[in-house]
Amino acid sequence: MRDRRIPLAAVLLSLAACTGQAPQALGTLEWDRVTLPAPASEKIVQIDVREGQQVAAGEPLMQLELAYSKSQLAALQAQAAQSSAALSELHNGPRSEDIAQARASVTAAQAQARESQAYYARLQPLGTRQLVAAAELDRARAAAQSAQAEARRAEAALDELLHGSRSEQVAQGEAALASAQANVGSQTVLLEKLALTAPRAGRVDSLPYKLGDQPAVGAALVVLLVGEAPYARVYLPQALRNRLKVGDAVQVKLHGDEVAQVYGGHVRMIRSEPVFTPYFALTGQDAERLSYLAEISLGKDASALPVGAPLEVLADGAR
Repeated sequence: MRDRRIPLAAVLLSLAACTGQAPQALGTLEWDRVTLPAPASEKIVQIDVREGQQVAAGEPLMQLELAYSKSQLAALQAQAAQSSAALSELHNGPRSEDIAQARASVTAAQAQARESQAYYARLQPLGTRQLVAAAELDRARAAAQSAQAEARRAEAALDELLHGSRSEQVAQGEAALASAQANVGSQTVLLEKLALTAPRAGRVDSLPYKLGDQPAVGAALVVLLVGEAPYARVYLPQALRNRLKVGDAVQVKLHGDEVAQVYGGHVRMIRSEPVFTPYFALTGQDAERLSYLAEISLGKDASALPVGAPLEVLADGAR
């Protein structure tokens, strides 16, 4: 997003060109900013700092409500425990009682198969002499075949228990447990983030929300000004852009104050593209209207200046 001060800087530079004055590089005093966003849409239940307060790294700043996130963590931990138990069951294999029950089912199915086969065998001679109905003989044969199939099914079930869990089932169980544990870890991190602490030492610049507010996810909760010294954010006109490069020593002072203290600094960044480029400002005198965003590192002697204070660059040490 373009800075709202760009049009003002462009107007000032245009006026300087029209009046024949020496080109000026204007800007403001800034600090590096750290913004702490809301990790979840939870109510603010405690604010430990005030705007303008100096804080150390790790110092508590704000507390968001924990109840919902704690319940979510408990649910995920229960799912992880369930996945762990299921994996242990796959590793341990079937219980001895299940195997004994399967063996008994095999014995019963085999006995039923023998009985059905014997009954069918007794009916066969009678059927040949037409002493029993053909339908009765067919039913006896079908019952014998069904009993034999049931015996084979029981034997297969027993073999499955004796061979234990398949490697693919174990792999699926391990993957399910890993996923559940990862969800627990993610929720744990989120729960820790609900207690906002200062990532670096600095000064609290802004607290956009108040106690009891429930900001949306990603909303800025705390803005810190960090770093050992501020910097000047200025807009260089074309004439100065051609004379300065990264690393050059410059001086700045409060704009409009002829007796203000001068502060030394070094150019740390100059944008390669102008921030204000009218279509006719590429040749001739209108090229002076081009403006390039630059940053100038300042010393600790400028730390007492208010944020946003208007500054101007004194190129080559001249006003």
